[in-house]
This record gives sequence, structure tokens and C-alpha cells, in this order.
Amino acid sequence: MSKKNKIRVLALGLIRDGDRLFISQGYDSIKQETFYRVMGGGVDFGEYSRDALQREFKEEIEAELTNIKYLGCMENIFMFDGEERHELIQLYKCDFADFKFYQIEELTFWEKERKKKALWVSIDRFKSRELKIVPENFLEYCD
Repeated sequence: MSKKNKIRVLALGLIRDGDRLFISQGYDSIKQETFYRVMGGGVDFGEYSRDALQREFKEEIEAELTNIKYLGCMENIFMFDGEERHELIQLYKCDFADFKFYQIEELTFWEKERKKKALWVSIDRFKSRELKIVPENFLEYCD
């Protein structure tokens, strides 16, 4: 089944430190646009979304999470790299178990043979629309 005809279920973690969010940077090569979103990843069949969230953070940046609290479900239909996508996001608020992650400005990780960057960004940069966060209604969960 192609990505065009499939709804993807994601577990994403909102990690906040004061006015900063821990964000993953992405790039759409068709739109030639940089965007940001909180980290996490796909939920596998038979896996609870909370477990997927913990697994994804461990796989991608070797981080343990704590204080995990469910915030809600978001639905997002969008274009990425010229293809229409549809996803259901299970969103969690959480913290890093290891304080060292709050001291790192940015780090690089690999996701599906793609080099990616995660970094701390001021929420105000998204609220002012200087930077694009996806999905766009995500900021409702940051207040």
C-alpha cells in the first residue's frame, strides 16, 4: 500500500524547557521549505503509542523519557515532497530523564537513511511565524 492511501499513526513528545521546545527539523524538497515538529515516530501494529514514543526517542537519540502524560489526538492532512499524507498523532507531554539533553543546543541523528537535526527553539519563533511548526495547530498544546 502506498503512503498516499494510508493513514499513519504517530506518537510525538512535546518536551518543553521554559520558553523552549525540543524540535526536529525537516525539509520539503518540492516546496523548498524548512519546517519543524516535535520528535517521535510511527506506532507499530500491536504497540501502544506511549511505548512507541519511548522506543522512538531511544532509537533516534538514545534518550529516556519521564513524566509522560497524554495530551490528545491530532489529525493532519498535508502535502510533503509532492505527495498527500494523512496522519493521526498521539501527542504526549514528557521530559528527558537525563538532564544532559537540556544542555545540548542541537544534535544530529539518523532516521531512515536521512540525516536529521533536533534542537531547542524558542516557542516565540513559531508563534511569530518566523519558523513553521507542523501541524499548524500544534501551538494550542504549548500554552
